Amino acid sequence: MPTLNKIRAVLNGTAPHLSGTPLTALRTAITAFFAVDGFVFAGWVVRIPAIKAQVGASSGALGLALLGVSAGAVATMVITGRLCHRFGSHPVTVGCAALLALSVALPPLTHSALALGLVLLVFGAAYGGLNVAMNSAAVELVRALRRPVMPGFHAAFSFGGLVGAGLGGLLAPHLSPTRHLLLLTPLALLVTAVAGRTLLRHPTPHAQTAHSAPARPRSGSGARWLVAVFGLIALCTAYGEGALADWSALHLTQDLGSGPGLAAAAYAPFALAMAVGRLSGTALLERFGQTRTLVLGGLTAASGMLLGALAPLPWLVLTGFAVTGLGLANIFPVAIARAGALAGPGGVAAASTFGYGGMLLGPPSIGFLAEAMGLPLALTTVALLAAVAALIAFAVRNAEPCPAD
Repeated sequence: MPTLNKIRAVLNGTAPHLSGTPLTALRTAITAFFAVDGFVFAGWVVRIPAIKAQVGASSGALGLALLGVSAGAVATMVITGRLCHRFGSHPVTVGCAALLALSVALPPLTHSALALGLVLLVFGAAYGGLNVAMNSAAVELVRALRRPVMPGFHAAFSFGGLVGAGLGGLLAPHLSPTRHLLLLTPLALLVTAVAGRTLLRHPTPHAQTAHSAPARPRSGSGARWLVAVFGLIALCTAYGEGALADWSALHLTQDLGSGPGLAAAAYAPFALAMAVGRLSGTALLERFGQTRTLVLGGLTAASGMLLGALAPLPWLVLTGFAVTGLGLANIFPVAIARAGALAGPGGVAAASTFGYGGMLLGPPSIGFLAEAMGLPLALTTVALLAAVAALIAFAVRNAEPCPAD
């Protein structure tokens, strides 16, 4: 009878898809999209100084133009959640990735800050849409696999960013921004075409058995409240990532008198530790559960950032940055995964918007606080928000039972 039931399930299209080649192929394809997202975005970031000089923008005008990335991303994130509901996360992921690949070549073609800001709206829209769509696809796959593999996808993003930044550093002395970023377009389109075939060929997986319907996201005020809570946790960790990206080098030069070489490498220990931490994220989640992973991660990041902000020696500061990266590594992926499990693509969109807002809030907040109390004390707010994330995670530990807890 069990064998007969399996045959009937296959014939009826209700057989469980919790393992095997289709899910392995989907996992590989989604990982590729995370990697290309980080690769393309990092390639753009390393050429910002050259493009600033090309368009002749002042620092203030460049700052306004760069808001185009943020505005485009935030405006698109909520819409993308609805598109994923209607058309599925797989086609939306492929479409947004193609748009990102094409739009990254546009900034070096501009010759004014206004034109740069307008094309960055398009680039930001593609970037924000891809982040929501691929995270939604990842959440659906995590549910089907019944394993907490979300950190692995975000590790691919981190490593893609490291490769993109490293390649950009090598090419910058030899290629103009136009040629460099135009080179990224066919590379990203190739990955999109290859990985996209897998996504478009296989439907969204569901964790189900022959006798049960697939689990569906919850709705209602309780689910929306919890999505907001996990979005707040994502904001706390993204605040630290944005702050360290923009202020770590200045902290070493301004407050500790380090040379330009060491200062230029200030962000590297943090980024590398975050990537490595995400590689081990699945093992941590399977051993400790989601709540303990969030709490321990937040407390680790808080202690590391206190060392990084207040230590008197550069090597201690760099050690603190690395510990902070390890602590923050898995908080954002887990928060996004929990929001997606609660409310589907809409939950991913809401939590991602919170998180992206934190990344935008971090750098200017640190700047204002540094004016008032000095940069070292301003950087301790990263530790404060990491501790807040740990406290929130502990406070809602029983609000939504989860198999991984």
